[in-house]
Amino acid sequence: MLIGEYRHTIDDKSRVSLPSKFRKTLGSKVIVTNGLDSCLFVFGVGEWEKFSGEIAKMSLVEGDKRKFTRFMLGGAVEADVDSAGRILLPDFLKDFARLKSKVVIAGVHSRVEIWNEKTWDDYKTNVEKDIDVLAEKLGEIGALS
Repeated sequence: MLIGEYRHTIDDKSRVSLPSKFRKTLGSKVIVTNGLDSCLFVFGVGEWEKFSGEIAKMSLVEGDKRKFTRFMLGGAVEADVDSAGRILLPDFLKDFARLKSKVVIAGVHSRVEIWNEKTWDDYKTNVEKDIDVLAEKLGEIGALS
């Protein structure tokens, strides 16, 4: 399971180091794609196959499903994890997530998210303000017991 929050720096060659705790789970090759909430999603190959397989099942007839499929799959790239545990982030993905030099790498169960540090800090502050209400809503629908 991928959990935790780590602060890292993107180097001059657009590489970022994955936390060593994540590397064991992710493996030597990962898939990086556009994420939601202005971050990037990083999947190990096995998790990517599950995730992309679910997306591929969506109907091509419905416009919103086509858009989502294109967004997630069209923006995906394979990245090798080098011997130092770094992956190369393509410019178009860095631009999408507004990644500069300082980033936050967060483990979210079966995937990793890479965030612009300020965007992450702002997001966390906003979520923390409403976490009690959110927990209550999730409890009402049976998502939390």
